[in-house]
Amino acid sequence: MRLLVALVFTCLTLLGPSALGAATIPKSQSQVQLSFAPVVKATAPAVVNVYSKTLTTQDTQLGLFNDPFFRQFFGDRGNFSRPRRQVENSLGSGVIVDASGLIVTNNHVIRGGTDIRVVLADKREFEAKVLLADERSDLAVLKIDVGEEELAALQFGDSDNLEVGDLVLAIGNPFGVGQTVTSGIVSALARTQVGISDYQFFIQTDAAINPGNSGGALVNMAGELVGINTAIFSRSGGSIGIGFSIPSNMVKTVVQSAESGTKIQRPWSGADLQDVTADIAESLGFARPEGALVAGLHPESPLRTAGLKQGDVILALDGHPIENAKEFNYRVATSKIGQESIIEYQRGGKAHEASVKLVAAPETTDRSETLMEGNSPLQGMVVANLSPAVAEELGVPSSLSGVVALDIKNGPAKRFFRKGDILLEVNGVSIASVDDLQKAASIDEGYWEIEINRGGRKLQMTLR
Repeated sequence: MRLLVALVFTCLTLLGPSALGAATIPKSQSQVQLSFAPVVKATAPAVVNVYSKTLTTQDTQLGLFNDPFFRQFFGDRGNFSRPRRQVENSLGSGVIVDASGLIVTNNHVIRGGTDIRVVLADKREFEAKVLLADERSDLAVLKIDVGEEELAALQFGDSDNLEVGDLVLAIGNPFGVGQTVTSGIVSALARTQVGISDYQFFIQTDAAINPGNSGGALVNMAGELVGINTAIFSRSGGSIGIGFSIPSNMVKTVVQSAESGTKIQRPWSGADLQDVTADIAESLGFARPEGALVAGLHPESPLRTAGLKQGDVILALDGHPIENAKEFNYRVATSKIGQESIIEYQRGGKAHEASVKLVAAPETTDRSETLMEGNSPLQGMVVANLSPAVAEELGVPSSLSGVVALDIKNGPAKRFFRKGDILLEVNGVSIASVDDLQKAASIDEGYWEIEINRGGRKLQMTLR
């Protein structure tokens, strides 16, 4: 066998380089050396550590009143607790995207933080100010004061140019051990079933990402920022080669809002969409499931103005194929207000095209933002009349109407309700406005029957 292999190699050698192809024998060490060092040297100084401290208050029940037997008599509204303050620490990473000290990280790294500090790659430490925190995209933009100094910063790459198989590096501070670089490839694109944020369109990579990497950089071989490392799929808490990053094109829109000093205002489609399943595809005569089915349109939707109707299937936006509803929402969110976009769609088996002018979500009614007070389970809830603009901010369907929870402050409401809950009915009274809610909440009948819409599901609760 060895003699046969040696004979074949000798024959190929005699035939010359044309037979061996590109697999010629290396003649120097430089020809066999593969290193990411040049990319790391250019990018690592722009990746920082982010530390956040959050002061929380928890009620500790005193003595017998912590016993369920006594609680059934005194209830949860009895004032028999002692507040206890607790400091929670959060560790993550961040990326300098402007030499003046502008840093992008994940919102969940700094959420609720009262003391946020940034440590540069050279170990210098700075107090950070939050310029913008966007819960819907799970991104936040920080600013540190470095005077006239210009820091190393990463340039944005175009995440739409990524392809499965491209080499990438993940840079961050896993487990607080210090800056760490891992390598891998782009394993998949447009992951929409991750459940991390409202805009699910993630880059999947097998570059090792661990706790502490959140907010760190995903860079390509040109040293450009193509993603912000955000989450991992893991059963153990450590990396198993399935990590997710927010595409740089989404990151760029958030950073631009922070730089302009305005709140994030994204284009609004005014459409309720659903994925095209295998059954729906078959009924429509599609060869495979693809596109986003228009289930409903707000009266002021720009898609309705452009001629789209309920039942149409959106197949592409500005040349980008649309595989599902989340992908369409991402494409709209990373576009600009006032932009003319081309939508390709199918109706009745025929292909159509329409030009749509992207607009901001309108305020169709006065918000009447109100903090609920008084002796009711709603106490501590900040409510507002629901309009497309409010719905867009909270990530709820724009077709809904009524009163929505903008925020939950301290109070009884914190136990029962969540941000984004829509109040439908209180003690048999339908709630169409903040005034309706205040009137219904002012009548204490000794019990409260409340119906809400939470994430598309109607929930009923009886509170005493």
